[in-house]
Order: sequence, then C-alpha cells, then structure tokens
Amino acid sequence: MKYYIIAGEASGDLHGSNLMKALKHKDPQAEFRFWGGDLMKAQGGTLVKHYRDLAFMGFLEVVMNLRTILNNIKFCKEDIQKNRPDVLILVDYPGFNLRIARFAKELGIKVVYYISPQLWAWKEGRVEIIRKYVDEMMVILPFEEDFYRKHGVHSHFVGHPLLDAISDLEEISIERFKSEHGLNEKEIIALLPGSREQEVEKMLEIMLSVRPQFQNYQFVIAGAPSLPKEFYQKYVDDNVHFVSNKTYDLLRCSKAALVTSGTATLETALLNIPEVVCYRGSKISYAIAKRLVKNINYISLVNLIMDREVVKELIQNDLNTKNLVEELNKILSGERREQVLNDYHLLREKLGGKGASDHAAEVILKV
Repeated sequence: MKYYIIAGEASGDLHGSNLMKALKHKDPQAEFRFWGGDLMKAQGGTLVKHYRDLAFMGFLEVVMNLRTILNNIKFCKEDIQKNRPDVLILVDYPGFNLRIARFAKELGIKVVYYISPQLWAWKEGRVEIIRKYVDEMMVILPFEEDFYRKHGVHSHFVGHPLLDAISDLEEISIERFKSEHGLNEKEIIALLPGSREQEVEKMLEIMLSVRPQFQNYQFVIAGAPSLPKEFYQKYVDDNVHFVSNKTYDLLRCSKAALVTSGTATLETALLNIPEVVCYRGSKISYAIAKRLVKNINYISLVNLIMDREVVKELIQNDLNTKNLVEELNKILSGERREQVLNDYHLLREKLGGKGASDHAAEVILKV
C-alpha cells in the first residue's frame, strides 16, 4: 500500500516513525510519502516537508505567517492529488490536517486520524468535520473515546504511543552519560524549554533564574532537534550545559525537571522524573486561548489524564522565580516527591500497556 502521512510537530515525528515501523512489519512492501522529521525519515520513504517549516506557535504567530501556511496547504493538496496514496494518515496538527482530510476524502482516498486533536478542550465544532471526512479515528487518551462516542463518532482507543517509545529504551549509566557530555558530578536538573526559538528564549530566561538557589545542582538544557546548537551557546557556562537530541537520556539521568507544557510533560512523567510544568505565552494569545478553551482545569497531559493535580502547573504570572524555587524544592526531596512518583505509577496503569503503534497499524490495514 501507498501511505501518505502528515505530522507537523516533533511529537508527531516520533509517533509517526513508530507507526511507520509497525506498518512495515505488517506490510513489508509499504511505500511512504510524508511530512514529518528526521525520525520518520530514518524509516525510509520520501520526506516532502520537514516539520520545522510548518510549526507556528500562538494566534499572533499564525496570523503573521498565514501566507506561508496557505501555501503549504496548497502544495500539500497538489502533492496528494499527484501521488494518489491508498490511505492518508493524519497525526494531530488539526489546523492543517482537517483541511487536508476534506480534500482527500473528496478525492476518494481513505482518511485515518491518529492522535486526535484536542477538540474536548476547544473548537468542539470540528467534530462535525471529523464525522464527515475521517474514516477512522484512533485516540491515545482514555477519556477521548467517551468524548467521540458522545458526539456519535466511532473511535478506537489504541493506547499511548509514548509507552512504546519508552519501553524500548536501553538501560543507561548516569556516570557514563555525564562523562560523554562533559557534565560534572552534581545531580542534574533538566530544562525542557520547548522546540521553537521564540518559546525557548522566553522559557530559558525564567527557568535559569532559579540558579542561585540551587548551586548544588547542575542545569542541563534539552536541545530541540529543530534548533541549531549555536542557538544555545549564549546560555551555557560552567554550571549550565546543553545536550542535543538526547532528551530521554537526559531525563533518566536527572533528579527533577522544569518542563514547558506540551507532550514533554507526559514524557517526563512516564520516565518517572518529578517535574514543574511551565507556560507563558504572549498576553494576547493567552487571553484569546482562555476565552476559547472550555471545561479544562489543567494544561498538562499528566493532570488532564488523571483529572487532578499530580504535577504543579505555573502559568503566565504564576510562572516566576519565587514560585519556581518553591515548587522545585518540593520535588527534589521529601513527601511531595514521593507523592508525585506514586501518582506516576497510577498514570501508567491508566494509559494501559505498550502496543499503541501495532494496534493503530492493524486499524489502518483494515481500512
């Protein structure tokens, strides 16, 4: 079969690559054409566009880059029409992918959605588009199946693909990791500031402001694959280090982490590292988002899945040096740290076992 996959972000690249691996196992003659990143590229096939050319953060940023986004949509439609895949697989990235779903369906191409857009948080009206133009919806969060059932859309809970990615990791030596990356003997506090330049600069400034209170630790920045190493050099010194493309290894060697909201919050939890979730957007973007998002009490996937506060979220004005220091101290030792680790165990149970990629591949082949 000929598969056309669209993943517009780093997390989509990871999940898309694992799905491609599962599809190849079940369909050895599979041909792939895709929008994604280096991980998907490593699985073979044709990379049409890299996600670093697609990701725009926040309402203002989308408006400022509207011409580029519209050109990308136009190009994608032309490429699908020219190559005529057997199935189109959409990975999250709803603003772009839902437009492509309608186009592909009208061409008679089967449309599968893997990793649902967060319609339960906002733009619930998009469910109608999914009902009309998506043949199969595969969800990775337990409560999403109930959400779609309520709206008359059949969906499959396939499990969370992060469990696949994490279960495949080999054991790691903390000492060796420190030696390979020029780190000292101090325990590590990992900094995950995001993947976009504007976001990273904003988050690193506030994250690194806690350094004077934690001189017995070293801080290590997780570099995003979409940004060059040179970008991070201005933040590096004797006690602030930078590691590129080794985020999982970094987390596994860390005592705690400061994490920008997004998929990374769940990755950090599944790797069993206590964290503080950080978010600060532009005032305008945040004000718009607050008006649009409804019935949601949390921004991190960890808390959303558990439906209670497992990890502390510091948002907008609450994200300041004083609060960061206070919360970081709580998760480095003591009762609060133990509570977080116990809750992580319950989180993994709720998400089920590994096998999401295989389950998704089976659904796609049936389609």
